[in-house]
Amino acid sequence: QVQLVESGGGLVQAGGSLRLSCTASDGYTFRSYGMGWFRQAPGKEREFVADISAGYGYTTYADSVKGRFTISRDNAKNTLYLQMNRLKPEDTAVYYCSRRASPWSDEYKYWGQGTQVTVSS
Repeated sequence: QVQLVESGGGLVQAGGSLRLSCTASDGYTFRSYGMGWFRQAPGKEREFVADISAGYGYTTYADSVKGRFTISRDNAKNTLYLQMNRLKPEDTAVYYCSRRASPWSDEYKYWGQGTQVTVSS
């Protein structure tokens, strides 16, 4: 059973920073899977934020966060990170980490419970 647990959310003023973490329960296989961050704001659909591949750790970002957010992973700690800088009120959302269904799949199948990020103006 794959379990993903996010932490690090909170309330921050615009222009501030937060670092989200996501720890995976399935130990040694963590390094084999692409991982991603998504977010959902009130009244809106869940949207892609960033992802990182297995292996070389290639990264992609949504245009709205490019240059402000950095996704990274520590395979030794089974942990995914999202460093968020220069936060804006429109970044307010519940942030979810997710794991792909399999090492060769594009589908994100497993989700954490989410962590709330609130950016005040």
